[in-house]
Amino acid sequence: MAREKRHAGQRAAAQNIALIIGLMWLALFVLMGRYFYIQVIKGAEFANMVKQTTGSEWMRQTPRAAIVDRNGRELAVTLIMKSLFIDPNNVKDAHDVAKKLAPLIGMKEEEILRDIDEGGGFVWVKHFLPEAEYRAVQKLINEENYNCLGFNDEPKRFYPNDLLASHVLGFVGTDDVGLYGIEQAFDKELKGDKREIFIKTDKSEGNPILDSIHDTPHYDGSQGKKVVLTIDSTVQFIVEQALDEIMVENQPVATTAIVMNPKTGEILAMANRPTFNPNRFEESTQDRWANRAVSYLYEPGSTFKTVVSAAALEERIVTPNRVFHDPGIVEVSDRKIMNWNGESFGIVTFTDVVKNSINTCFAQVGLEMGADNLLKYASRFGFGESTGIELAGDEEGLLYDKKDMHDPEIATMAIGHSVTVTPLQLVTAVSAIANDGKLMRPYIVKRIEKNDGTIVMETEPKERRRAITSVTDKALVDMLEQVVSTGGGHKAYVEGYRIAGKTGTAQKVQEMGKGYMEGHYIASFCGFAPVEDPELVVYVMIDDPSGIYYGGQIAAPVAGRIFTQLFRYLHIEPSGDPLEMVTGVAGGASTAPKVRPEGRVPDVTGMDAAEAQLTIEAAGFSLAPRGRGTAVGQKPAAGTVTIKGSTVEVIFEPEQAVPPKPAAASPPEHD
Repeated sequence: MAREKRHAGQRAAAQNIALIIGLMWLALFVLMGRYFYIQVIKGAEFANMVKQTTGSEWMRQTPRAAIVDRNGRELAVTLIMKSLFIDPNNVKDAHDVAKKLAPLIGMKEEEILRDIDEGGGFVWVKHFLPEAEYRAVQKLINEENYNCLGFNDEPKRFYPNDLLASHVLGFVGTDDVGLYGIEQAFDKELKGDKREIFIKTDKSEGNPILDSIHDTPHYDGSQGKKVVLTIDSTVQFIVEQALDEIMVENQPVATTAIVMNPKTGEILAMANRPTFNPNRFEESTQDRWANRAVSYLYEPGSTFKTVVSAAALEERIVTPNRVFHDPGIVEVSDRKIMNWNGESFGIVTFTDVVKNSINTCFAQVGLEMGADNLLKYASRFGFGESTGIELAGDEEGLLYDKKDMHDPEIATMAIGHSVTVTPLQLVTAVSAIANDGKLMRPYIVKRIEKNDGTIVMETEPKERRRAITSVTDKALVDMLEQVVSTGGGHKAYVEGYRIAGKTGTAQKVQEMGKGYMEGHYIASFCGFAPVEDPELVVYVMIDDPSGIYYGGQIAAPVAGRIFTQLFRYLHIEPSGDPLEMVTGVAGGASTAPKVRPEGRVPDVTGMDAAEAQLTIEAAGFSLAPRGRGTAVGQKPAAGTVTIKGSTVEVIFEPEQAVPPKPAAASPPEHD
């Protein structure tokens, strides 16, 4: 009996132990299941809840990559700068902190006190402290033991050359977004990576906690791609310096200049005035940000006659020696077209027509060619379509619809009116003439590189089409060279170098095409050199200058100064003065210099411009007219013995007090 009771007790104890063990295993399984539910099934959700209640996620952008010129000189870089913040919870004496901090960072005490009054654990005080301010504040923190102040690294876009190439570069706005120029066009490539970081915040205000800011990762270099431009910083500086001089001397509304390599289409310089500083773009009005070189539309005037001449030569409408009679003024339907002086040049060759930019003869040539040919060759030279350059705002310009072209429109288009172009379109067209008739696509980005130098993209020169044949091109180049050596563009001439080009003076069009603006002009010059092997095309446009407004008088000399400096900088060897050559033909067999003959300057007093020009040229000199009407003075004086081929400056004055005004539909030009 006792044995049975003992065995029963043992069985009961064993059962109790088994039950306890079972309950323990069950509890363990329940706990493991709960752990699995919390950590695995609901882990992400709960972690997110913790983040939302104890902090927040910030997106941090790694530094933006650099923009450099063709020689690797930095044009836009990203600096890692110190930004100052304050922990209001750790401020012991707000007035003391504000009083000592304010003068060091150029802020008012009231502004700092407002930051402290916001409370919480983190408030920005000032972004992007200059180095001197950062060091001064750091010294203050050390001396006063201000553990309420701290710094955080932030990237800031910086343009080390300030104004240089600002319209090409553009600038960066808020949230690292590129605005205007290359910064906008290649925003995706220049940007670095976005990194997500978690910042602990306080419970009441949601402000970042001080220690959490210190735990954020430091920048370790840009992950973006470097953009290498075709721009040459030195060429750009030379051009911009020339534009600054124009703004002082001629006081225009605006001015633009472009330098291009005609063989490749590379842009070596592109500049506008007025301009802005991309480091402080917010201080300038928005109209200063746009790049006029690619977006400004205007009637080109006589510079467009290069295209008309090319078309006429190619279609065998003219030859360089074809003879014209210039009546001085012609009527086409209800429209009058006159020369710049309102007078006749008499019997002239087509070479003279180009050299002296004779409107009446160009109108005749245009009428002989017709609308079809004018429009066809305008399109061949790239007008009426965007150039394809890698910049926003690349305008197409405006050409007539063929059905809207009648004799008056044909005649005015032939002298460079009734068509709108951009400066870059004109440079591209003249570059085709400098490039044996081949039209190249202009480009301004040479390549894109990774940090390790790996090339991601490289731009190759691209021929868009052949505008004219090589034979036609050579004949045209010879005439354009005479424009600079002895014609209306002589002020662009540089001793020892062969330069070809064309000037233009066009009356400005009113908004919405409502006629022309009386007394408002655009002066321009576009030329290339050296003629025997062109390396440079230089374009200068002066919008609405004060005083003298003729392209030959104010734009050509600026181009000449630019050419002079570029020849030196690029080590372009002199080709010799074409007037000193045994043969004046480009590429002639003999280039041996000879002694220039001398001649006696004739007396042209009392003559009109046409008669004076014929008299001076017959004596072996070149005319540089000043004013309109009858010749009243000249320099050198009549009878002076000087070298033939040199320029005689003649002053013309009107016989009447008020000279006749040009017809509004076809403004006169002087080139």
